[in-house]
Amino acid sequence: MDVVTIGETMVLLTPGSVGPLRYVTKFEKTIGGAESNVAIALARLGHAAGWVSRLGDDEFGLYVRNFIRGEGVDTSRVVFDEKYPTAVFFKERQANNEPKVYYYRKGSAASELTPDDLDESYIAGAKFLHLTGITAALSSSCRAMMDRAIEIARAHQLTVVFDPNIRLKLWSKEEAREVLMDISSRCDIVMPGIEEGEIMTGETEPEKIAARLLENGAKVVVLKLGEKGAFYATQDSVEYVPGYPVHEIVDPIGAGDGFAAGFLSGLLRGWSLSKAVMLGNRVGAFALSVVGDVEGYPFWNRIAPHDERKEVLR
Repeated sequence: MDVVTIGETMVLLTPGSVGPLRYVTKFEKTIGGAESNVAIALARLGHAAGWVSRLGDDEFGLYVRNFIRGEGVDTSRVVFDEKYPTAVFFKERQANNEPKVYYYRKGSAASELTPDDLDESYIAGAKFLHLTGITAALSSSCRAMMDRAIEIARAHQLTVVFDPNIRLKLWSKEEAREVLMDISSRCDIVMPGIEEGEIMTGETEPEKIAARLLENGAKVVVLKLGEKGAFYATQDSVEYVPGYPVHEIVDPIGAGDGFAAGFLSGLLRGWSLSKAVMLGNRVGAFALSVVGDVEGYPFWNRIAPHDERKEVLR
């Protein structure tokens, strides 16, 4: 694997009409999960990605596994749980506003992930380990699993990438700050959104947020700034990288995961940080124009249709 990622994926039910869910009678079924979003986007960009998780031994679990496997992601380390179900969530579409999201994930199979679910040799064979703060919010056993995954990755010289991906429906700001700062101190690349960076560090300016996270142990910090693009910092360099214009935003959910996949794709190709961030911005922009978490992610031949060696980001 180029990248192994670990976390929960749920069945996503999206209404066919705009307005409160109590008036909706028809839904479209797909999937949603930050880690599998990244894995799918990476697979479309031409990389070998593996997704590790626990699913209910139920029809929804089979659907999630089959969907992700059908996108070219390795799912050989997914565990099916006979006791706990696959989680579901709903989007409520609102005219001219971001959709509301309703989770039904408490007591899900993925919340029962433990260190025993990890295959050390599988993780050790990858180049990057990708984790998010969503998993840490699910349960204490999930946090223990993440601690063990990071320990394995560091022992085998993988680059550990951490997206805080804060979901305040799952925990408080105070608990999130404490746990996520601890996790990020053991990761090589930390890539929060600007609001997540504020929650974690108490700072509001990108340069100060990045400085705090670098002091905390990260080697590279990448801040996602929405339509403004992104900002990255190391001990030696900083740069603002402009975003790509999007004329109509249909659904913003999944854009951050697309950014992460594009950024990792650039690093896997040996590109500079600046160019990798540019690719992250570009892949994230694709996700904004389509309803659904993964449906908008581009294939590599759409980004570089002629020659991978040429400059594709101008």
